[in-house]
Amino acid sequence: MGEEREDPQKLKRLAAASYDYENDSRWDDYWSNVLIPPHMASRSGVIDHFKRKFYKRYIDPDLEVESLDAMSSGSSSQPARSASPSSRPEPNVQPRPRSTGSTAQPSGASPASGPPTSLRWDRQTIQFSVNAWVFAVAMLGIFPLVPKFLSHRAYRLSFMGTACSSLYSLYSLYGKPRAWNLPALQVYFQSIIATKDFIYFIYCLSFVSSQLCLKFALIPILCRALEHVTKFLRRNFSRSSFYRKYLEDLCVWVDSNITTLSILSSQAEIGLGFLLILSLFSWQRNIIQTFMYWQLLKLMYQAPVTAGYHQSVWNKIGLTVNPLIQRYAPFLNSPLSAAQRWWFR
Repeated sequence: MGEEREDPQKLKRLAAASYDYENDSRWDDYWSNVLIPPHMASRSGVIDHFKRKFYKRYIDPDLEVESLDAMSSGSSSQPARSASPSSRPEPNVQPRPRSTGSTAQPSGASPASGPPTSLRWDRQTIQFSVNAWVFAVAMLGIFPLVPKFLSHRAYRLSFMGTACSSLYSLYSLYGKPRAWNLPALQVYFQSIIATKDFIYFIYCLSFVSSQLCLKFALIPILCRALEHVTKFLRRNFSRSSFYRKYLEDLCVWVDSNITTLSILSSQAEIGLGFLLILSLFSWQRNIIQTFMYWQLLKLMYQAPVTAGYHQSVWNKIGLTVNPLIQRYAPFLNSPLSAAQRWWFR
């Protein structure tokens, strides 16, 4: 919807911003050992800066991270000379408390204190179990040779499992509203509406109750489940002989191609919007579902965790379609302009 050239660093920064730091035990150790004054630690820009440094160190060494001094000088007049420019952990710094709603580690225990293949029935293990089940069921639902009744049931169970996983993650990270009145609910939803878990929760609700069965809609579900499962396996089973023999290559490939999977999911999500428009001309049409799904696409276009990928796909669509419309169907310019005003409103 606007011409812009692809910037590899922009996609890398988007991948760093959407990375699930809460479920990575290395981030807790890293952040708790960063030496930084309390008045700067409360700034979201400073936290984002160290998240990018963590992502560069452990995930993507090619990510370019600007210095903290340059960032703070452009956003605040307070000096940042007391902030540590190095991401090297300092052993004598007390760890900061984690966000409310997340599972706390026992005092004196570190994530690597037990055997490398031991499982603790904590939030991460529950998420792994649910997402592994979702991945298996979604593969059953998308495979073409599976009997129709079984495939249809697996299709709906995949959305139900992902919706439950997203809802559980939202509750673990953000808790529940402080009160059950309109102002408290508005504040609560404003804090979660742009998160990836909330977006996938609404995405699943829009398909699990629909009579229309679009197996194409399982692609984002598969990508999300695969990403969560591989991250858990790499953290907890890296020393297992079975993992090293059969799963390590796949997990390494997935971790190094997170951006590719996110772009694939964005393409599938936008393609589903056009499929729902085409379904309006069939007996399975659902006007309310189509309208609500395009509202969700608007949210994906604006939310920071998905905006870069969706905007990139829309730019490519615009570069392909606009010349054809100008040449063969100029009468569509007026309705397209109205649609764009609604989209950006």
